[in-house]
Amino acid sequence: MNRLCIIILILLPLVNFGQEEKEVSKKIANDFELLYNSDKYAELFELFSPEMKKDLPIERTIDFLKELKKQAGNIENREFIRYENKSFASYKTRFERALFSLNISVDKDDKINGLLVKPFKDENLPKPDRNKTNLDLPFRGEWTVVWGGDTKELNYHVENEAQKNAFDFIISDQEGKSYKTDGKTNEDYYAFGKGIIAPCNAEVVGVIDGIADNTPGEFDLFYIPGNTVIIKAATNEYLFFAHFKQNSIVVKQGQMINKGDLLGLCGNSGNSSEAHLHFHMQNIQDINKATGIKCFFDNIDVNGYLKNDYSPLKGERIQNN
Repeated sequence: MNRLCIIILILLPLVNFGQEEKEVSKKIANDFELLYNSDKYAELFELFSPEMKKDLPIERTIDFLKELKKQAGNIENREFIRYENKSFASYKTRFERALFSLNISVDKDDKINGLLVKPFKDENLPKPDRNKTNLDLPFRGEWTVVWGGDTKELNYHVENEAQKNAFDFIISDQEGKSYKTDGKTNEDYYAFGKGIIAPCNAEVVGVIDGIADNTPGEFDLFYIPGNTVIIKAATNEYLFFAHFKQNSIVVKQGQMINKGDLLGLCGNSGNSSEAHLHFHMQNIQDINKATGIKCFFDNIDVNGYLKNDYSPLKGERIQNN
């Protein structure tokens, strides 16, 4: 679920810089901006260290810079923020069409030996450890947790900052199968077409609909979340729901909704191989800049036992009590 995010990490020097911008960083960043904005990519390549040139040859460098220019445009202004990972000078960088964090590492010979371009995140935003909002599960009936927990073994989402506490939910039968017969059609899956509901009172702040459902086993990587709803709780926590069935979303942006209201139907759109619900909570609306919030649900049934204020784990069967 990323927009342009290009990462190049090469030979990081283990030097502990302070938080004032060093003259060498200022000069290299200025040179980088000037050459980038002038489309002088070959000259910019000459700012690289020998190791950087070896690992990122000129053809790849030019392709990268051209793609960055195509998507983001020229650099309009930069603001030094801090040094990250001991060596990267980090700049809040306003491009014509995007706001990125531009991070540049310089070696002892004043050559660029590390480059990182990613969506800018305001580090002053709150990063709560868990939800403040009281939550119900976002569905009725019993569902199964496919991914959920705090380790990579339990939850592959943990490596993504916004989705690190995400859940994927399906409906499965007593044999553990998520489909009725051969699983070749979406309608064969128990979760397909089931209602997805609001876990709390909230405002609808984002809706994307109209994306076709995939054939089971296939993926649509054009828009990773597929059909999507984002709602904002009174606590300024954002709830993100992905992979709705095409044209099934019944809420509108700006609408106020209550706990239990229908949002839409479970589908198989986006980066999804079978009908399921992706759900997570984050601290701001933009998933490219957000930090995930761990979700605990009120009074839910987990494998037949009542649990209160509980965060489900992979493999558990859960439902609202």
